[in-house]
Amino acid sequence: PICDIEVPERLSSSYEQLRSYHLVERCVHVPAREGSEEEILLVHSLEHLEVAKSTQTMNEEELKRVSENYDAFFFHPSTYGCARLAVGAALQLVDAVMSGKVRNGMALVRPPGHHSQRNAANGFCLFNNVAIAAEYAKLKYGLQRILIVDWDVHHGQGTQYIFEEDPSVLYFSWHRYEHQEFWPSLRESDYDAVGLGKGKGFNINLPWNKVGMGNSDYLAAFFHVLLPMAFEFEPELVIVSSGYDSGIGDPEGQMNATPEVFAHLTHFVMQLANGKLCVILEGGYHLKSLGESVCMTVKTLLGDPVPQITGEMAPCLSAVESIQNVRAAHKPYWKWLAYEDTSFLQNLSTKSHLLKKANSNPSTEDQSKITNSNTVKVERFLELHMKNILFPVPPIKTATTGFEGSELFLPEYVQLVKEMDKTEIKALVSGFYADLVKEEKALVSLGSMFVILDKILKKEVCNGIAASPTAALTAAVALRHSVRFGFQRVLCVFVGDMQMIPNTEDGKMLIINICEKEQSRKISCKHYISLNWKEDAEGNDFFSAVLGFILPVAYSYQPNLTVIAVGPNRSLGTSGISLLVALLQGLAESRIFAVIEDTEISLMQSIAKALVGASTPAFGIYVPPTQEKVNKIKALRDQFQQEWKMLQCSGKLSDFI
Repeated sequence: PICDIEVPERLSSSYEQLRSYHLVERCVHVPAREGSEEEILLVHSLEHLEVAKSTQTMNEEELKRVSENYDAFFFHPSTYGCARLAVGAALQLVDAVMSGKVRNGMALVRPPGHHSQRNAANGFCLFNNVAIAAEYAKLKYGLQRILIVDWDVHHGQGTQYIFEEDPSVLYFSWHRYEHQEFWPSLRESDYDAVGLGKGKGFNINLPWNKVGMGNSDYLAAFFHVLLPMAFEFEPELVIVSSGYDSGIGDPEGQMNATPEVFAHLTHFVMQLANGKLCVILEGGYHLKSLGESVCMTVKTLLGDPVPQITGEMAPCLSAVESIQNVRAAHKPYWKWLAYEDTSFLQNLSTKSHLLKKANSNPSTEDQSKITNSNTVKVERFLELHMKNILFPVPPIKTATTGFEGSELFLPEYVQLVKEMDKTEIKALVSGFYADLVKEEKALVSLGSMFVILDKILKKEVCNGIAASPTAALTAAVALRHSVRFGFQRVLCVFVGDMQMIPNTEDGKMLIINICEKEQSRKISCKHYISLNWKEDAEGNDFFSAVLGFILPVAYSYQPNLTVIAVGPNRSLGTSGISLLVALLQGLAESRIFAVIEDTEISLMQSIAKALVGASTPAFGIYVPPTQEKVNKIKALRDQFQQEWKMLQCSGKLSDFI
């Protein structure tokens, strides 16, 4: 009965769901093959391989007997062949990505692999597909840094054991743990298992100590733990152990994260390793939840706009405790954490909850009734939910207006649109924006903005970029124009001197002004935040500001449109601005309007590339932030974490009560 959930329909229904969204025909089909014995031996012992091979000719009694040697693993005469196909499919995907045949991809395989150890099958897993893929990539392509992200709801202890002494593989796993009550119930699944020997600091465990974790908890884990580590590590390949039992409705995970969160997580890991990403299926046992989550992942891999995330954007106290403990455990090993204020928390929020749970466990029969009724409820919920969040993809990704020489340097996928007529601009400005536009010559520069912005607002294009001699004025008019159009929440990230600061009191705009000096004209408040930052001359030290502050604030706000403006005296280089553009595409259904001073030709080119999604932008050399800059982010976090709750990642217990 225990393996009633690991069924062939997991693959067939996921594939059907991909077909119903017309995603299959948009992908390159990579044929599967069987993994060779040599490839399996990259990770597993000869003894383990021989036992697995011998099961092909066993009768039922023999299969039962050999299965009893393992924890939660059950052989069938076809298991060995299927497991070799799963390994081979994962390696075919690695070859396709590393050779440049595809940018990224997904291997829909079973049995899963991440519990499997060098010498033992475990938890539905015979061979460790992801671990073999990592060793294969190191051997065949000479890779020195591979990131494995395991978002399955169980701890991939097999992967941890295989790589815990290996600094060339950074392994991140979040998992239902409940203070060691949940399977595999290992002491070494807790946050303080950081790796061994040379591998210390390269094993990251984020334990979830209660069920019901949702979208905001998963995003907080990425912002405040995984992404800063990943950008510092600078992987050459990312492999995802992609278990969807961490999604809503799953009988194993009992979590509340909805399918679109996997679009956001996928979007973030696509920004690493120049976009080289292999997503390999692990668990996921609620067929509807699994299928929708697989589709969200594949849509994002294909470059579709990311759906708006749902749910309250505030991590729960238990998630914050776990996040802070991971940061504290890893402080000795990571430069980005060197000056962070970290201390261990006692997980007080969940210790008492365990006692209650111990006294109130339903019987197995009752549990089965609860699960069945939940499955039906979740199916109904997901039917409606997906209809609400999915939207037609605009026919054009990126628009701009033509200006002299633009066709020579903008990516080929950027669509040129016709500028607005001057009399039309005049009428629009005199009707609504006369108080902002004082000079006749400023009118001309607004024509480009109006025509591109209108196309974004009407969802005819996904995003757009305009050059302007007066970026500050153009941004101010664009913000008011968007609100007048009916957008309720517009985020503006302005880099440089923002000479015109709109009134933000009604909450319809949130402005983050990144500038070199303190802006004396306006004091920071909930909807206007001044971030003083001068980029390091040696490389890009802006990661800590984007991940530790800007993204959490932006996700807390949940804008319908993002405006990114670069004005005079910018204090960020091209790589820092490209990072902003790339990561903010997860918001507002990827609707971004960028306005750049018209002298900035190479910056225009970089931003256009990031918007089109033709390739992952270069973010420059990673530089850890100075103590002064870390303190600056911390001060802003402390100031705003009650208003923008995704900032909560550390602090005293009293801060969150």
